[in-house]
Amino acid sequence: AVVLPHGTGKDVRVICFARGEKAKEAEEAGAMEVGAEELMQKIQGGWFDFDKAVATPDMMAVVGRIGKLLGPRGLMPNPKVGTVTMNVNQAISDLKGGKVEYRVDKAGNVHAPVGRVSFDAEKIEENARALLAALVRARPASSKGAYVRRVTMSSSQGPGVDIAPSEAGGLS
Repeated sequence: AVVLPHGTGKDVRVICFARGEKAKEAEEAGAMEVGAEELMQKIQGGWFDFDKAVATPDMMAVVGRIGKLLGPRGLMPNPKVGTVTMNVNQAISDLKGGKVEYRVDKAGNVHAPVGRVSFDAEKIEENARALLAALVRARPASSKGAYVRRVTMSSSQGPGVDIAPSEAGGLS
């Protein structure tokens, strides 16, 4: 995951599974809903009107009970992407500020949003450079040769535009 400097242009609705002091922190950080068992029961009832879920490690026993509902939708909190943490304030502000998760498919392609068509060219360029820098930082030490071979950018349903990797972020 990487936090884009100018966000994605989308308003992210975040919920938080927390109790006590961490619940107050989550509300102050801007979480749409905060709770424990009552939030779990609401989701079991069919409520999925949110984009991301954050949880404290002690709440994973509660969240695990609804894992079959959250997992297939990509909403399950995960420590690898930073959504299971004691620092809920930082996690929520990152998600609302434009943190995106990128994944690599079988062919080695990385798909990730870097903004909206309505963004200025400078904003899109800075977001794309931040994503490429994060990819290069995540490069395994065992990989040989050129790590980024091609960069193509497109709108959701538009044609792809090839960008030279050397221009796309000073990558060699």
